[in-house]
Amino acid sequence: MLSKSNIKFIKSLGQKKYRAETHFFLAEGNKLVNDLIPCFDCELLIATATWLADHSSAHAGERIQVTQEDIDKASLLKNPQQVIGVFRQANHTLHPHQLTGKLSLALDGIQDPGNLGTIIRLADWFGIENIICSPDTVDIYNPKTVQASMGAIGHVQVHYTPLPDLIRSLAIDNNVPIYGAFLEGENIYHQSLSNRGLIVMGNEGNGISQDIRHLVSRKLYIPNYPEDRKTSESLNVALATAIICAEFRRTKNLSSVSGSPLVSIKSN
Repeated sequence: MLSKSNIKFIKSLGQKKYRAETHFFLAEGNKLVNDLIPCFDCELLIATATWLADHSSAHAGERIQVTQEDIDKASLLKNPQQVIGVFRQANHTLHPHQLTGKLSLALDGIQDPGNLGTIIRLADWFGIENIICSPDTVDIYNPKTVQASMGAIGHVQVHYTPLPDLIRSLAIDNNVPIYGAFLEGENIYHQSLSNRGLIVMGNEGNGISQDIRHLVSRKLYIPNYPEDRKTSESLNVALATAIICAEFRRTKNLSSVSGSPLVSIKSN
């Protein structure tokens, strides 16, 4: 049987305040927990007898066998599975040289935890190793973010820092191109895209903030199709990130095949 203190502790990790105080985070679900065990120190595993028997090598500071009813009481999910894991948060240090010579993402004020988790998963898929978030971006260890990332938080380093100073340093000191998504930007499909640089994605409602807009050297736009057709006002930020990352990787592959840089095509 799961103690009341265990249940209280698990539920407290749904709040940012307690995650910050304890430096732990919560992950739920058979696959997610199993995927994160090799990537983070697991402090506590609460699982059914069946799950523990099937994962006897899963290392944790403490393993507690419980019933499914106990899991249901402690879980933050509507449909709990057989295991809940409490993990220690990663302690990544950001150095600007980590961002030179490769593609990285910067997130400016992303508020929806599901969007952040999906973007982390996209970064993992497209081989992007670092995501830099503004301090007002939602917490990576929000349980909804962790769930939406589908284990990708174990493969991508996510950092929080004021973006303007970092962007200035990258652009001036390290000659890193700064890309950004704007409704008034240039058609992304008509641009020469580098295999290195920082791609800035803005807040769901307001886009990229004013103090960062003027630091973006390459403004990109994803056109609707056909362009003269009336459509939705904009794309969800996670969807837009997927399209942009896919186009960067596609042009990189084309450039590698041709053996020469792509030529920019100007629209009329």
